[in-house]
Amino acid sequence: MSKPNLPDEILGAATLAVHGGTLRSQFMETSEALFLTQGYVYNSPEEAEERFKSESGGFIYSRYANPTLAMFEERMRLLEGAGAARATASGMAAVSGALLSFLKAGDHVVAARALFGSCLYVVQDLLPRFGVTSTLVDGRDIDAWKKAMKPNTKAVFFETPSNPCLDLVDIAAVSKIAHDAGALVVVDNVFATPCYQSPLKLGADIVVYSTTKHIDGQGRCLGGVVLGSEKFIKETFHTFYKHTGIGMSPFNAWVMLKGLETLKLRVDQQTANTAKVADALGALKNQGVTRVLYPGRSDHPQAELAKRQMQGGSTLVAFELAGGKAAAFKFLNALKIIKLSNNLGDAKSLITHPATTTHQRLKPDDRAALGITDGTVRLSVGLEDAADLVRDVQQAVKAAVA
Repeated sequence: MSKPNLPDEILGAATLAVHGGTLRSQFMETSEALFLTQGYVYNSPEEAEERFKSESGGFIYSRYANPTLAMFEERMRLLEGAGAARATASGMAAVSGALLSFLKAGDHVVAARALFGSCLYVVQDLLPRFGVTSTLVDGRDIDAWKKAMKPNTKAVFFETPSNPCLDLVDIAAVSKIAHDAGALVVVDNVFATPCYQSPLKLGADIVVYSTTKHIDGQGRCLGGVVLGSEKFIKETFHTFYKHTGIGMSPFNAWVMLKGLETLKLRVDQQTANTAKVADALGALKNQGVTRVLYPGRSDHPQAELAKRQMQGGSTLVAFELAGGKAAAFKFLNALKIIKLSNNLGDAKSLITHPATTTHQRLKPDDRAALGITDGTVRLSVGLEDAADLVRDVQQAVKAAVA
């Protein structure tokens, strides 16, 4: 297979998202080829021996290496500025695999309290089964990170912006604290996307994505990816990845490659739409809306940090309706264009009620500590006409307070 003949100079993200990592077969296809194969044929037993010893190039088994996956992984590596990458079956496979690949019994993890529900399960319920303890902190509080570190702390984990209330964590500051303690920094960068935030450049060691979200971006396939230094990915993560079978399917990798080609265009337009919707909701404060949380707005509690470490507000906005669950449900039932779904990062605008869906397993006090009230809703803004989305939320707010 041949690699693309790209110029030596540093290329922009939009160019890399279209051309990065492309491999072409002898047919010199324009679109990336989809290799639906389980295994590979060797020309001789000597060649097979060399491949199994990793002494030569080539593939062995698609559970852990495949030409289509290799293209997607290399394209993501280039976009993220990482040493290496591995594509996983889902975002949660990326999160759990990234942590379990290097943690062992007796280790300690410090994580931000504001995490997606399944991530909280991994930290609070799954890791302790293997002798890994954890401490949850307010991710916004730098002193809390410092105080939580222990001699056996081996990892810190957080998402920024967080799900669902869009809290931010200072990546550079927390990375310094972690590195001073000898811990690795794992960042879930899903909400910011590789378009608007570069955790590795800010000090993080490992970045994880649910590619199900913006990278696919059109509600088709599940996927995830883990990115980090070449040493970590190839010497630590790959062994776990190879033997546990958490890899992405070739078909899903092909879909993700197609998604990357339009990622920047989609995310930029969705972000522009989100800003307009957030402003429209902000104008309804004291008219049924009690608060609006969007990193792109100057009234976000961490607006200064957002400007410092993000290049855009991204595609999600959280807001609270006066009247609790009853008002939230009336609002959701009144929507005409925006669809009710717990997914995000889609071309379609999607909305969910975290207290009864993504974070329903948490106790009420724990949800309250995260800022999730019965009136909180999370909106992932899509590619529809912004004016139509604004009218949709305006009429739904009126219905909620009627």
